[in-house]
Amino acid sequence: MAISEPSAPFPTASEPRLRILIPLIVGCAFFMEGLDSTMIAVAIPAMGKSLGETPLRLSLVITAYLLSLAVFIPVSGWIADRFGARRVFCAAVLIFAGGSALCGMADNLPVLIAMRVVQGFGGAMMTPVGRLVLLRSFPRAALVSAMNWMTIPSMIGPMVGPVIGGVLTDYASWR
Repeated sequence: MAISEPSAPFPTASEPRLRILIPLIVGCAFFMEGLDSTMIAVAIPAMGKSLGETPLRLSLVITAYLLSLAVFIPVSGWIADRFGARRVFCAAVLIFAGGSALCGMADNLPVLIAMRVVQGFGGAMMTPVGRLVLLRSFPRAALVSAMNWMTIPSMIGPMVGPVIGGVLTDYASWR
């Protein structure tokens, strides 16, 4: 007699609208992160002028973000297991968005770098934990479809980021 493992109840099994809603929410968070990551490159000259810094020194803003991603991604799984994937994902989106807003309010380079680290912490939690939420929400058979719904918005962000960043920087402000 074989012992079968009880199948975990997936939220998408009882609520059909979640089959599209969960991947789109995760995908929109990934869209936001990809958009931000690529927008900043075209805004660096305007940021340098506004902050009285050279564009070369502002490369630290990109480096600080990438470094914080590299530092915090490895602990994201442990944090998600400890506090719950959905809760951590929601907090990560709020931290990322809050870090973005604080970056826009920065009036000097050290503050901007510190806020990019905060933003990187949110991004580091958002990406792997968002995928974890997806894995825990769908049975294996429905996972490919869910990944498609998540991937489309997340691929559009980096593609349109430089264009949107350029338009915003030219017609509004880098902030």
